[in-house]
Amino acid sequence: MNNFKYRNPTKILFGKGQIENLATEIPKNSKILMLYGGGSIMKNGIYEQVKSALSNFEVLEFGGIPANPEYSILLDALKIIQDENISFLLAVGGGSVIDGTKFLSAATLYEGETPWELLTNKKPVTEGLPFGTVLTLPATGSEMNSGSVITRAETQEKLSFGGPGMFPVFSILDPEVIKSIPQRQLANGIADAFTHVMEQYMTYPIGAKLQDRFAESIMQTLVEVAPQVMSDPSNYEAASNFMWSCTMALNGLIQQGVPGDWAIHSMGHELTAMYGIDHARTLVILAGNHYRYNFETKKEKLAQYAERVWNITEGTLEEKAHAGIEKTDEFFKSLGIDIKLSDYTKDYSETGSTVAKRFTKRGWEGLGEHKSLKPSDAQKIIEMSY
Repeated sequence: MNNFKYRNPTKILFGKGQIENLATEIPKNSKILMLYGGGSIMKNGIYEQVKSALSNFEVLEFGGIPANPEYSILLDALKIIQDENISFLLAVGGGSVIDGTKFLSAATLYEGETPWELLTNKKPVTEGLPFGTVLTLPATGSEMNSGSVITRAETQEKLSFGGPGMFPVFSILDPEVIKSIPQRQLANGIADAFTHVMEQYMTYPIGAKLQDRFAESIMQTLVEVAPQVMSDPSNYEAASNFMWSCTMALNGLIQQGVPGDWAIHSMGHELTAMYGIDHARTLVILAGNHYRYNFETKKEKLAQYAERVWNITEGTLEEKAHAGIEKTDEFFKSLGIDIKLSDYTKDYSETGSTVAKRFTKRGWEGLGEHKSLKPSDAQKIIEMSY
């Protein structure tokens, strides 16, 4: 196991009715900007719960943050923060709203030429305006980590940033919110969380037995509860396990002491930037072929995954590893998710070469756990996924 340092300062309030406790988590006399997405919180009762809990605060609102938080829209919110002397941000939404709020937190205190430099200079962000979250869509884990991904439509870019200053002060996780989430988004959330675990797990053995079993338990739980969540989102037990699995998948715990891959995400972000495909679905498109292409370096963990998550005990190491990849594809398809790029766009013939050129331009010459995946390799994986 590798050396590591781990700290996660985010306070979690989990369970039914926790939104009522919102006011106790925000400093008194705070001037709050409440941020949300397309307005679903107006229909499912969350908006009223949050406003009621904050009745003794001055609260301004900014809605309309899209599913891929757009830089130009966030700049409008940034102006409000600066003009109105906002002192606390509250994200009420899923990962996109939370990611957008993290960007605003950092941008408010950023002293460089343009806030987009937060995405391009890759320097860890050490301070930001304090913020909390009310999670409405389990998926990304952004409610308990310090990372964020922002889209810029004018340049067709989707880039990430983060740092120790980007942890939420607190996050409220009420599993009852999933009752009103559409099937497509539920499927996306399950697939997103599952792939987050694989990016941190599907590398090579390093003797981190507990970390492996943490990761495997999250994947096992998602496989177990997925049919229940999809068929009956009002099942509180299933919803609770789903929500907490999504948070645990990317709160930093399972990545400690082990190598990480994240090449699937790097490629997937490009597909979203180019075609607007849901983030989770870009991961599904690429995952199986990424493992097939890098089979020799990943086969030991693939076989372990097949045994422990899918109970595949017969066959050689290679046979079990291949079976694990097939089970992964089948799982994603069982959620109603198409797994080929050609299912989402017919204009894909140059996608692989375009992504490779973008990676080269940014100097991304070594992706994956071994830092050996070249832009030309990414091109081949994407072409396999047509």
